[in-house]
Amino acid sequence: MKHIPTFASLLLILSLTGCQKDLLESTPYGLTASNKFWRNGDDVVSATNAIYAPLLDEDGFAHTEYTFDNCSDDMNRAGDHPDETSLELFTFDPTNTHILNTWSSKYEVISRANAVLINAPKVTMDESIRNRSLGEAYFLRGFVYWRLAVIYGEVPILLEADVLTGNFNKAKSSLAEVQAQAESDFLKAASLLPVSYSGNDVGRATQGAANGFLTKLYVYQSQWAKAIATGTKVIGNPAYQLAPSFDQNFQLGTENNSEILFSLQYKSGWTTDDSPAYYHTVGSWGGWGFHEPIADLVSEFETGDPRRAYTVLVDGDKVDRKANGISTFTPDLTRVTGHAFRKYTGFTDAGDMDQGLNAPWLRTSDVYLLVAEAKIRSAQSGDTELNTVRKRVGLNAKTGATMTDIMHERRVELAGENERHQDLMRWDKAGLIDIVAHYKKDRGPYKPGRTFSKPKHYYFPLPQREIDLSDGVLKQNQYYVN
Repeated sequence: MKHIPTFASLLLILSLTGCQKDLLESTPYGLTASNKFWRNGDDVVSATNAIYAPLLDEDGFAHTEYTFDNCSDDMNRAGDHPDETSLELFTFDPTNTHILNTWSSKYEVISRANAVLINAPKVTMDESIRNRSLGEAYFLRGFVYWRLAVIYGEVPILLEADVLTGNFNKAKSSLAEVQAQAESDFLKAASLLPVSYSGNDVGRATQGAANGFLTKLYVYQSQWAKAIATGTKVIGNPAYQLAPSFDQNFQLGTENNSEILFSLQYKSGWTTDDSPAYYHTVGSWGGWGFHEPIADLVSEFETGDPRRAYTVLVDGDKVDRKANGISTFTPDLTRVTGHAFRKYTGFTDAGDMDQGLNAPWLRTSDVYLLVAEAKIRSAQSGDTELNTVRKRVGLNAKTGATMTDIMHERRVELAGENERHQDLMRWDKAGLIDIVAHYKKDRGPYKPGRTFSKPKHYYFPLPQREIDLSDGVLKQNQYYVN
């Protein structure tokens, strides 16, 4: 999976689809002449491989998604881009380039998934590969609708019927409808995908990925019984057991271990300036050095928790830079805060920053904590699930775990993995925290108090350019209307 999509297959798909960047200018992919493509199983696999490609683009996930988590209390933007400043300070508007560009990348994934769902059933091919390909298409479409629901709330839903009729200029659907579409796609994916893969197919979407994201969706919806049921399918399956050591999730040699349910698969040399490693690694070691942790996050780790050293670099930490030897991390290496995320820092044998380091988007430990939360919030004990995560890093077990324990554990376990800001917002919606007061707190010179306006800032605005292109069909989220 590190090797797909290949340039040949990707270029073929792009030539057939036009690769339009804008939702409202999309080519009706389902109308591609069958004598030019969709000839056999190889074409279906190539088309399925190409669905993954926009996820690797910097505007799809590699950079832009992490700029959204700059809103959290964990990090400083550290970059010099004004649109990232406005995101962190909650002064953004519908013209923000990140808000626009990630929309386009995500709808490109949807377009490619729809093409596979329309055409794969018509091709004479191996049935098991067909089912796998359809499962991947459903999963990736569901994954993007899930992210669109989290980021924007209400967005247009484009499905196979819309492609066949050229119906691309659609009004947005409600949040509940977008979440329902993601749920439907994940359920179909779970019924079609294998439990795991071997060889070059490692890294493709699995049953575990589909059930894991269903668990996350159900927790966001406060559907506790469903969350526990789907989560148990993950944590109860030996194929998805936790890695023996936390740091194995962020090292090149072990980055596709059993704990990794879904990860963006990067290959050094294939992408250019696109991987999360590039944006997180400090400048003097080859990266851009954006998204720097702040001291408030560092202090959240308990004494003796090895996740601190595996997650955040602090003054004096030793880092093996291969041919460059062991380097000592010092605050002056960073742009702003004096800290950097170690999770996204890896090196080639030659000592160069390695862009081949994957970016996990769902791990089994996350699902353990989601199940623990679902149990606690439904008046059950979440001790077993919470303590499984703590035991892995040698910390004492909790008895009678509370949501305070869950909030702490999620922060340190998933730091830098684009979960914190969304966690805080959903806990605020549930009345578990006061996010306005939380973000108003001054956390030092690199994270001063900021003004979060609710419900406005629960979601980002729709890109103004897409609204303008729609000729009045697409309406702005209500709290961003002038």
